[in-house]
Amino acid sequence: MIIGAFLIAGASLFYTNNLVQKLEKDERNKVKLWAEAIQKKARLVKYANNLFSQIDTDQSQKVQLWAKAERKIADINAPLGDLSFLLEVIKNNRTVPVILADDKGNTLSALNLPDSQKAKKRDTAYLNSQIKMMRELHTPIEINIGKNKKEYLYYSDSKLFTELTLVLNDLVRSFIKDVQSNASSVPVILTDSTETKVISSGNVDTLRIKDSVYRNAVIADMRQSNLPIEIELPDEGKQFIFYEESSLSKQLRYYPYFELGIIALFIMLGYFLFNSSRKSEQNRIWVGLAKETAHQLGTPLTSLMAWVEYFKSKNIELTDEMEKDVKRLETITSRFSKIGSTPQLEPYDVMDELKETKDYIRTRSSEKVKFTLQVTPNTDTVALLNPPLFSWVIENLFRNAIDAMSGEGAISIEVLRQANTIIIDITDTGKGVPKGKFKTVFEPGYTTKSRGWGLGLSLCKRIIEDYHGGKILVKNSEINKGTTFRIVLKAATNS
Repeated sequence: MIIGAFLIAGASLFYTNNLVQKLEKDERNKVKLWAEAIQKKARLVKYANNLFSQIDTDQSQKVQLWAKAERKIADINAPLGDLSFLLEVIKNNRTVPVILADDKGNTLSALNLPDSQKAKKRDTAYLNSQIKMMRELHTPIEINIGKNKKEYLYYSDSKLFTELTLVLNDLVRSFIKDVQSNASSVPVILTDSTETKVISSGNVDTLRIKDSVYRNAVIADMRQSNLPIEIELPDEGKQFIFYEESSLSKQLRYYPYFELGIIALFIMLGYFLFNSSRKSEQNRIWVGLAKETAHQLGTPLTSLMAWVEYFKSKNIELTDEMEKDVKRLETITSRFSKIGSTPQLEPYDVMDELKETKDYIRTRSSEKVKFTLQVTPNTDTVALLNPPLFSWVIENLFRNAIDAMSGEGAISIEVLRQANTIIIDITDTGKGVPKGKFKTVFEPGYTTKSRGWGLGLSLCKRIIEDYHGGKILVKNSEINKGTTFRIVLKAATNS
């Protein structure tokens, strides 16, 4: 299943990675096209601005020429040929609005005004308003026509130039809008020539961009991604456009890794579910086996108990050990019958259960095995127990210790009270457990015996942790020196 999952994941990742690379390439091409379009439009704006500046200069020169012509005409000593030319210059001005007025503001002549009818009728109010408007736009040209006599030439921009100026302003506004709002969602910042003042921005955090530290960091990152686009706008001077790849492009770049993480999570979840199902199946088999064993033991045990009662009724002497073994069989049957069901926990003195199990094992093991049971005097050692199951754990630990010592050594049991827990340390002088196996020894099937099933310590762990809510672990161990197993149980009373 895992191999199949990896094959599917690999094929999916390969396909999506190729697809993402194509999308990312397409996104980069969009950004590149946008940058090229912005550069071309910036050049167009600059060219238009230069063109309008030239038109404005030409218009000013035309007015200056018109004023010069007026001066020459006023000069009575001017040759007739020159006067003909000058009259032609004045006549050919058909675009620039001009008003010639004396030094008292009286209109002498007017040409190309917006309202030609009012100009012909010499509407004083209209002409005065035009003079006022022209004076605000341009400084009037002074014309000396005699001693202590002056005339003034007022002028404004031609209608064509005014319309072209509006077009230029629209072009500039359109350009800035294109920079801010672009179809490729490119993060962009427009700065002044110092690169410190943000004039406009788009697709960036407008609140955070006001922070100078954040702004400088973003601009530095954009400079590393792409060289800034230099532009010149009317009345603004040199400016810079900083930009970087779009957020979509970044997301596409990291998408394959995100997908790989999801696939890995799916594989892990699948393995976890499979492993849980396998363990659940093992548990059902184990419970069924345990209950079947209890059932099979029940029949001969009932018969043995009946024979014991019969012998007692006939006054036939039986050894105490034989009666203990029959009771032991009864306890074993009770243990197996409790596997798979929730046992009832009641307050029992741990010392009594330990002593009973120790005495039983000692009479059935070598005299070379020494047992010691230690507890601090006046210590409350009452815990919540199920005696048959708890004694099963202690018996398993004792038997493993005897096997590890090859039938010769010492087993010490120490009982401690810490806060609301009872701690039991069982130490032997056997072969020891490698540090790398401290947790492995509790797994089903782990054994160092040639004829063992590897279920003893796994069963101990299940009984202590699942049924009693406690903990069992290898406290410490040294090779060829011994091992200490620790059991932690809930105390029946608070300390």
